[in-house]
Amino acid sequence: MALFGLGRRREPADDTARRRVEAWIRALIEPESVVKINEILCPDPSCPGLETVILVMRPGRKTQAAKVAKPLAEVTRAEVQAALADVP
Repeated sequence: MALFGLGRRREPADDTARRRVEAWIRALIEPESVVKINEILCPDPSCPGLETVILVMRPGRKTQAAKVAKPLAEVTRAEVQAALADVP
């Protein structure tokens, strides 16, 4: 039994989409920042299912997260910009 999506295997996110989104992020943040992009399955029934989580790690600061409520392959540049607008 797959409780909250756990135990269900799914295909890894498209690496081309990941590189595209990372390039958009890199154009918006400091060059010394570390970026991690993940596509996760949200177990909450009110979530859209798959969502994209962006972590921005800057030296000397707490890690900051931004979310786009759709799968990585469907994320647009405008959505990345809007999500990162809330990340100081």
